[in-house]
Parts: sequence; structure tokens; C-alpha cells
Amino acid sequence: MNTASKSTAPAAKKGPSFKRRLSNAFVSLYDINKFILRFFREAFLPPFELKEVVRQCYETGVRSFTLITLTGFITGLIFTKQSRPSLSNFGAQSWLPSLVSIAIMRALAPLVTALIAAGKVGSSIGAELGSMRVTEQIDAMEVSGTKPFKFLVCTRVLATTLTLPILATYTAFVALLGGYVNVSVNEGTSYTTFMEQVFEPLTFVDFVASLSKSIVFGFTIGIVGCYQGYYSTKGTEGVGKAANGAVVTAMFLIFVEEILIVQIAGWFR
Repeated sequence: MNTASKSTAPAAKKGPSFKRRLSNAFVSLYDINKFILRFFREAFLPPFELKEVVRQCYETGVRSFTLITLTGFITGLIFTKQSRPSLSNFGAQSWLPSLVSIAIMRALAPLVTALIAAGKVGSSIGAELGSMRVTEQIDAMEVSGTKPFKFLVCTRVLATTLTLPILATYTAFVALLGGYVNVSVNEGTSYTTFMEQVFEPLTFVDFVASLSKSIVFGFTIGIVGCYQGYYSTKGTEGVGKAANGAVVTAMFLIFVEEILIVQIAGWFR
């Protein structure tokens, strides 16, 4: 009797097969590409939601200034403080401003700004659009004849793409100010001398690469956050997953793009 009961017991549920997972991955990749192409198709066609773009720029940029200021200043201060002992061992303390400027302009400013924006702005976009999806507000906008994709997605992606280069430039300035404070306290270097040494090793390629990074990072944060939120499902649980997915995915892509852009910029130096 025990044998019969064991034989009729339902088999344990197995997870999706490798073939199924691979198929789902290709479907997701297709959906993401379709989402990006739809953005480029609708973002530059009238009507233009300029007021909403400006409002999103305010939400993305101005509301991030406090966090960006604090993080940028601490980044420059700590990096300068940590770099001084290594240069002192070789008697090259005079190279400290140049080292700080190269590190901040080439890597730290756009990367730190993008990571902060991914955590603050990306999660906010994912949660906001996710809540609108699960409460059927987006469906109501589609039924009423408006264009929710243009109003909700295009405006947010354009806002992050436009504001992140500004934020990254501001972060670089604040980080250099933090570096100057450390150098001035320890070595008594004047602000004019510090700035001359800061800009001396920088080239046009450095500024172009930093600007390119910021634009690409901003677009990535906006498109990932909007995609995660716009296609959110499973009620309130889906809102949390959309916010979390927006942050994790955006940060991963930012590091991948950082590697690629650094490699490309290295070919022109």
C-alpha cells in the first residue's frame, strides 16, 4: 500500500529547463530592443512634452544636488588623502593635483554620479511607473487616447540623458574642490597653482570621453528604469521588483559601458 501511494504521488516540480531559460532570455532581449527603438521613434516626433521634460529634469537634477555635492566632495577629499602616502614614497607629492584631476575627470566623476543616479533616480522611475502600471493608470491613459509612452517614458529618458552630464560636471568640480582642501591644508598650495596643475595633464579626449560616458550612463539609467516600471506585473510585489531591477540592471550596464568607453578612448590617446 505504501508502494502504491508512492507511485501515485505527484512528481516534484522542476525548475525551467536550460532551453526554456535561453528562450526567455532572447525574448527579453527582443523586448528591450523593441522598447529602445520605440523610444527613438516617438521621442523626436511631435507633440513634444517640453513641460514634462523640464519637470523631470528638475526631479532628476535639482533634487540630486545635495547628495551629489556631499558625495563628490568626500570622493575628492578621500582620494587625495589616500594617494598622498604612495606619492610621498617616491618624492612625487607635486604630482598629486595632476593625479587627482586625471582620476576624477576620466573615471570617478561620471561613474560616481551615474551610480548615485542609478540608485536614486532609477529606483524612483521604476517604482513610479510600476505603481502606475499595477493600478492601471497607464491602461486608462491608453484608453483615453493619450500617449502614455511619450509622456511617461520619453520625457524621463530625455531628462536623465540631459541632466547626468551636468551633474557629472558638477561632481567633478566639487571633487576637485575636496582635493584642493586636502592639498591646501597639508602643503599650503594656492588655489591658482592647484588649478593650473589640475588642467595641465588633461586633453580634449579626456573631456569628450567624460561627456560621452555621462550621456550614455544617463540614457541607460532612464531606459532601464522606464522599461522595468512600464512592464511591471504582479501587483505591489512587482513595484518592488521593478525598483530593485532598475537599480541592479542599470549599475551592471554602467560598469560594462565604462569598460567599453575607456577602451575606445584609449585608442585616441
